[in-house]
Amino acid sequence: MIEAIKKLLEHPGTRGIGIDDPRTTERRRGIIQSNTFLRLIYDEWYRLISNSIPPGPGRVLELGSGAGFLSRYIPGLITSEIFLCPDIQLVLDGRQLPFTGASLKAIVMVDVLHHIPDSRAFLTEATRCMRSGGRLVMIEPWVSTWSRPIYSGLHHEPFQPDAKDWNFPAAGPLSGANGALPWIIFQRDRHELEFGFPELTLRGVRPFMPFRYLVSGGVSMRQLMPAATFGLWRRIESWLARWPHHWSMFAFIHLERR
Repeated sequence: MIEAIKKLLEHPGTRGIGIDDPRTTERRRGIIQSNTFLRLIYDEWYRLISNSIPPGPGRVLELGSGAGFLSRYIPGLITSEIFLCPDIQLVLDGRQLPFTGASLKAIVMVDVLHHIPDSRAFLTEATRCMRSGGRLVMIEPWVSTWSRPIYSGLHHEPFQPDAKDWNFPAAGPLSGANGALPWIIFQRDRHELEFGFPELTLRGVRPFMPFRYLVSGGVSMRQLMPAATFGLWRRIESWLARWPHHWSMFAFIHLERR
């Protein structure tokens, strides 16, 4: 039954192409641009991210830029991806960043951390590359009462809130994942984060957006609601924001290098 529902909701634009194929990322860029509802979500996310970057000069690196358009919001953004695709400046692995120490004022990402098989290696590299006062800003999937059955039953990525470790077996660049990993690191194992990375201060975690991304269809499903309902869904979410641990699917996460 679940598989039949997933098949029905599958976006036809990426059907027949493996998730690790760079062509899928290219097509997802087209999906975002053609889906007004989804584009409005990304506009909101990108404004959140850009408003959290320290003022003044300095380089900002984005990981996983392939399908997005954050460079329109952050002048001089260094765009990167795990594989070669259009309009990307660097092909790199987040576990080995090609930057000198203290050379970045920020590292930003959307839906990337939970695809990195060794998150400790990434956090070590991010800490090394960011200058004092530099910021690590991300939007990632989040565990809540609502999101657990959605991510576990309908989403194509692995979702394991009970995973004992922050790592997962390396697979393809996008097929390898644990969607619960951000919640594990920044909520469940926060004391371990603080002990292992004393140079990083967790400035905030804001769970949010339980419905809008889902009904937009995202980058892998068919759009379920017209763009005209965007404001209505935002008002519903605003009312539910008082119960973020029950009603959320994502979190805005913000760390700073001491």
